[in-house]
Amino acid sequence: MDDVDAAVAQISRNMVTSGDWVTPRVNGIVFLEKPAMFYWPMAVSFKIFGVYDWAARIPFALSAIGLACLTCAFGAWAFGRRAGLYAGLCIATCVGLFLFTRIVIPDVTLAFTIALAMWAFLRALDEEEPHPRRWALVLAASIGTGVLLKSLIGAVFPVSAGLLYLFVTKQFFVARTWKRLRPISGIFIALLVAAPWHILATLRNPPYFSLSLHAGPGEYHGFLWFYFINEQVLRFLNLRYPRDYNTVPRLWFWLLHFLWLFPWSVYFPAIARLSFKPVDRAGRSRLLAICWTGFILVFFTFSTTQEYYSMPCYPALALLLGSAMAEGGDWIRRGTRVLSLVVGCAGLACITIFFLVRNVPAPGDISSALSHHPGAYTLSLGHMMDLTFDSFAYLRLPLAVAAIALLGGALAMSRWVDLRSFLAAALMMVVFFHAARLAMVVFDPFLSSRPLAEALLKSPEGKLIVDHNYWALSSMTFYVERDVLILNGRYFNLEYGSYAPGAPDIFIDDTRFKRLWLDSQRYYLVTYQPRLQQFQDLVGQDHLEIVAAGGGKLILTNHPLEHASLIELMHHLQAATKNPLAKTWVYR
Repeated sequence: MDDVDAAVAQISRNMVTSGDWVTPRVNGIVFLEKPAMFYWPMAVSFKIFGVYDWAARIPFALSAIGLACLTCAFGAWAFGRRAGLYAGLCIATCVGLFLFTRIVIPDVTLAFTIALAMWAFLRALDEEEPHPRRWALVLAASIGTGVLLKSLIGAVFPVSAGLLYLFVTKQFFVARTWKRLRPISGIFIALLVAAPWHILATLRNPPYFSLSLHAGPGEYHGFLWFYFINEQVLRFLNLRYPRDYNTVPRLWFWLLHFLWLFPWSVYFPAIARLSFKPVDRAGRSRLLAICWTGFILVFFTFSTTQEYYSMPCYPALALLLGSAMAEGGDWIRRGTRVLSLVVGCAGLACITIFFLVRNVPAPGDISSALSHHPGAYTLSLGHMMDLTFDSFAYLRLPLAVAAIALLGGALAMSRWVDLRSFLAAALMMVVFFHAARLAMVVFDPFLSSRPLAEALLKSPEGKLIVDHNYWALSSMTFYVERDVLILNGRYFNLEYGSYAPGAPDIFIDDTRFKRLWLDSQRYYLVTYQPRLQQFQDLVGQDHLEIVAAGGGKLILTNHPLEHASLIELMHHLQAATKNPLAKTWVYR
């Protein structure tokens, strides 16, 4: 998809092709926001399987599977096999894990390292554990790996949660605690894992030290300043430059966890009836899960945040839910009834919409039927506001599959209790996620530029120019496998690296664009449909030819191709659908 998805894949491919596995680069510009281990698994996957979009997702799919298995094993050790099974089901089939692994972000792998660190922490302290030293080593290695994945929070989260637990249980000042945790050797192991890359990245991207708390256009302070001060300190304080991010309102950040842990969040009230006294393994595990969840949520309450930032606490919530589900009781039965009612109503809504749109025409692609609400896009599901009645005509198959899943799940949960009802809910979510995947296929022309890239690959050779935000059209460069010029796009993620010594000259303004466009060499421009009139005014209608259009995006070229003129193509496009960009037109 466009945005971070394809941009991260581009960085990983560049590591493979360039041989530089230390400094991440996108389109030749150094990109210092994230540690290199974020990209390494994807780069290794490309080395093994080739550079394909599906190969980019293999490491994150394995991370999600590993997280579910780890949560299951943690729960079985802490509460028993049945509770472990339920905990694994909770995290494997919750909405949040599915939604936030549709894009390649490191948070699911970070959640794995933090969950492993928390389990190792408890096992190192457990009096019945025969090998505490091994688990102390696992704890340290997990923290070091977390730092390599997402910088300081990879250490801050597990260390802070562990210290909070030690204070609450009055073990902080007990010598035996630190003897079992081995903090000195642990720090050495964590540094052994995390430090080499940070040192190499610093040496290869000078200047080495800068304590400035200010940045602006034209300023470059090297890797160490950007990575630690700008990305950690200033971002926490919402003072980072450039400010290329939004923050979710605090109330929504908390409340949306009922959705991210759905369908299992209906059992949250049952957690309150559990025992959190650290008198046995189960009580200690529950208490640690509370400290673990509480610290992460409170941390992001005082920082800039996105919904997926809290993914590292999903395993803790899944452990608490699995424990409560294994305990059973009235609150679990009530939760199942509520869940049956909620998904039953949702299923009826899906089947009603399906019948209402069964005869509504669906020309071209879904972008022709969507509205636009940019103010809602701060939220991960903000684009749901773009759906209109007509847009559901493109989603008939996903609606039908979702209705079957939800109504079947509602019926099963209304008749069964405990294990069978939980398995029915899990199966319901698996089928529902398949419906969501089918919907994403329908949205592909809107979410990705892949259809346009395929059209460009069939066109004559030429230099590609991306209009404005590189991130917004990044899948073009992934699929066409070439670097691009960026028109009026020296801002957001690429701005800081563009001022690094030796940065390539890829940013152009309108004046240079016009000079290049009117030259004898062939150029291609990828842009959005509303921008077409501005380019007509800039270079003239006679110098614009449509190569392909779809998903609200255009590919233009500056020299004629062997098909109709711009005016004729626009007439055909307008006749095909009410949105002139709803149908993909391809030069052959």
